[in-house]
Amino acid sequence: MSRVLIIESSARQQDSVSRQLTQTFIQQWQAAHPADSITVRDLARNPVPHLDANLLGGWMKPAEQRSAAEQDSLQRSDELTQELLDADVLVMAAPMYNFAIPSTLKAWLDHVLRAGVTFKYTQTGPQGLLTGKRAYVLTARGGIYAGSSTDHQEPYLRQVMAFIGIHDVQFIHAEGLNLGGDFHEKGLNQANARLAQVA
Repeated sequence: MSRVLIIESSARQQDSVSRQLTQTFIQQWQAAHPADSITVRDLARNPVPHLDANLLGGWMKPAEQRSAAEQDSLQRSDELTQELLDADVLVMAAPMYNFAIPSTLKAWLDHVLRAGVTFKYTQTGPQGLLTGKRAYVLTARGGIYAGSSTDHQEPYLRQVMAFIGIHDVQFIHAEGLNLGGDFHEKGLNQANARLAQVA
């Protein structure tokens, strides 16, 4: 039995293409792997605070020196990080906002990229500690960006995943959604075809 962690980051609840892709993924995954457990963390419904002094203090100070706010921030980070550590499969649903990932997803990443927990520094450089996991990234994009210099989603997330030891990463892009004509339908069809191959 595998454990799947899904991270939703779209600001929209209704009419969100990335959320539609997530639901398709869940249905297909459950059909193919009925014994697997799926946990969904919705960063729009339950936002994660951005990195601040309280979180840094929680990480860096001895327990007896932490303030109540620092301790609360550390506990939140510990909970989010444990979800990731427990998962065998990570799914990130990420609409493209201004050429990049939503700030909600960046905030989550800032909580779970933890020195000594999800990566460590060595004499030869950083080493990821989350080996053996798989990741899928489901994106929704108004234009067509894959492989271009304006795609700041895929290169960034690939680097972040590799940094913590996740090298098996597949991107499924729904692109051209705002271009009019048949681009929207074509983009969705291509993404759904890729999703059908995943499960």
